[in-house]
Amino acid sequence: MKAIEFDGVTVRFPTTRIPFVKEWIVRKFRGTATIDTFAALSDVSLDIEPGECLGLIGSNGAGKSTLLRVAAGVLTPSAGRAIVRGSVAPLIELGTGFDHELSGRENIFFNGALLGRSQRTMRARADEIIEFSGLAQFIDLPLRTYSTGMVARLAFSIATAVDAAVVLLDEILAVGDSSFREQCEERIRNFRESGCTILLVSHDLSEIEKLCDRAVFLEEGRIVAVGNPAEVIRAYGERSGSHELRHDRSLSPGVPD
Repeated sequence: MKAIEFDGVTVRFPTTRIPFVKEWIVRKFRGTATIDTFAALSDVSLDIEPGECLGLIGSNGAGKSTLLRVAAGVLTPSAGRAIVRGSVAPLIELGTGFDHELSGRENIFFNGALLGRSQRTMRARADEIIEFSGLAQFIDLPLRTYSTGMVARLAFSIATAVDAAVVLLDEILAVGDSSFREQCEERIRNFRESGCTILLVSHDLSEIEKLCDRAVFLEEGRIVAVGNPAEVIRAYGERSGSHELRHDRSLSPGVPD
């Protein structure tokens, strides 16, 4: 049984302003009630095996994050269906809902609650989160005193302190300095070793090649290539007319410390 199944998934967004109800009724009566749409995903079919780490690559706007949000249940397909088996940990927007007037420690519990985790769970994981973040000496200071990199480190540490069957990662590996990124990679490997199924979106192609079993190249909402990460990355480079597509860590997007 597959861990994730995308069957003909299409996601469309309106590109024109939706009128007020009265205006819509008048247009409907006149037969002019049309709304233009944009297909963020078009007829995407893909199966992911249990325990597999699948990387999603492509230029901005290719549909990578949209596909992740469909898997997370945040978006409902306009057509087709998505089946995800097991508990899901969507690590998509790190730090969403942080209160910068609260301390780092208080935000562990506050953010945990927003992620749907109980106070009991967060109490059990708090020490692990603080240790992993490397922010012990700052953890009781207000978040507004943290640098952008420190906030990102805390957010990643909270978000990945989970037990789940499916983990969805959207551009969250480029946080902090090189030492912390190595810790992040190690945590991803631990997810894999525990049998988690992972969907990873990243512009850092070296990370995709290093961490993933397969890669998918998306372009304008459609699958262009699926298979061995190195081969899919090569196809992406050839299609994009460049062989220097951020294949070096130093070229990957980073977050200031």
